[in-house]
Amino acid sequence: LYTAPDSCEGRCGEPFNEEDECHCHPECEAEHNCCEDHERHCGPDGFSSSSGSISEQELLELSEQLYGLDHNRARPSDIALNPQHLAGPDETGDKQDRSPQPLYKYVNEELFSKPTYASFIKLLDNYQRATGREEEVTAEELREQERFLEEVMKTELMKKLFVFLQGKNRYSSEQEFLQDLEQMWFGLYSRGDGEQDSSGFEHVFSGEVKKGKVSGFHNWIRFYLLEKQGVLNYFSHNFNGPWDTYPDVLGLQFSWDGFYKEVGSAFIGCSPEFEFGLYSLCFLARPGRA
Repeated sequence: LYTAPDSCEGRCGEPFNEEDECHCHPECEAEHNCCEDHERHCGPDGFSSSSGSISEQELLELSEQLYGLDHNRARPSDIALNPQHLAGPDETGDKQDRSPQPLYKYVNEELFSKPTYASFIKLLDNYQRATGREEEVTAEELREQERFLEEVMKTELMKKLFVFLQGKNRYSSEQEFLQDLEQMWFGLYSRGDGEQDSSGFEHVFSGEVKKGKVSGFHNWIRFYLLEKQGVLNYFSHNFNGPWDTYPDVLGLQFSWDGFYKEVGSAFIGCSPEFEFGLYSLCFLARPGRA
């Protein structure tokens, strides 16, 4: 349902990107760098029409629309941050705690009673953070995954994303989209030693430890809850988004139970469905590519 990086399915007419393995733009034949199935999909009698590809402009416009539809995001009064030390490029890797205070001075936890937040938070304790250890998924955890997907799909933001993807011939029904989201985010795969030890959700939202370092872990709610428990220590930030509303972006350094994250980044103050929808869009529109 999503495009393989070595195929032109759904990519006909896509703009040239040097990071792509192969290309589907109109000049690729003259430049001899088309994907092998370019003619089959993009030729005059091809399977994929250019109307199924997603342009850079469409990505920009849709992501702004999703931002505008994030009705559950934090208001400025819901969060008070204390970013403290701004780390230079030579300081991000030295594991020095230059910020004695926590990052979060205040969070209005009434946010967490909203259905998408509440169902999201229930998922965070479902994972073993060490890679190489197989994940066991219980019946209760499966129910929690289904509940979260149900709740996000009720939001205007995710409905907007579905309608867009349906218009691009990616999905014929919301049920089909839901099944793909479930596999995309909760399907298990191996990060090490062949064990089914990871998933997209675990990596992005919950965080992992691989080879002694924190891997993934890009969610502000997870960060706040662990900092409040005293198992996460904020060190510094190396980037602070220029926005005066939420979601905002912060690049940051921290230690999680003694494991270090040299440069992490997070949308601060967005709802779970905003990140979930935006990252799903990126994965479906540009799989395997920046």
